[in-house]
Order: sequence, then C-alpha cells, then structure tokens
Amino acid sequence: MFFQRKGKLRKSFNEQLLLSLEKNKNEWMRQKEIVNRCVEPSEEVLFHLKIAEAKYFFLIREAKQRKVTLLG
Repeated sequence: MFFQRKGKLRKSFNEQLLLSLEKNKNEWMRQKEIVNRCVEPSEEVLFHLKIAEAKYFFLIREAKQRKVTLLG
C-alpha cells in the first residue's frame, strides 16, 4: 500500500523534473541567442545567461542522480 504511493510520487516528481528541465533548457537557449545577437551585451544580460545556464546544469545533474530518462 505505502510502496505503491512512493512509486507514484517518484514518477510524478520525475515528470515534473523533466518538464522543468525542458523549460530551463529553452530559457537558457533563449538567453544565449540574445547574447549572440548583441554587439556589446550588458552585464545584466550576461548575468541572466549565467543564471539560466546554472539552473539547467543543476537540473541535468539532478536527473542523472535520479537516473531519469526520457523513455522511463
């Protein structure tokens, strides 16, 4: 009884992790594109790029630690 709930919770959190990972990847790519288009990007733009990159790589490490795949 309790083990089934644990499995459902894990699956639910893994799905949320994958959705968050995809969202953050898109945000990182958007910020990267902004910096590439700028002749002289401001410090604030570079700051937002670094934050987006850090969030994305944090989620990548979390997915690897949980052994989450797109197929599973």
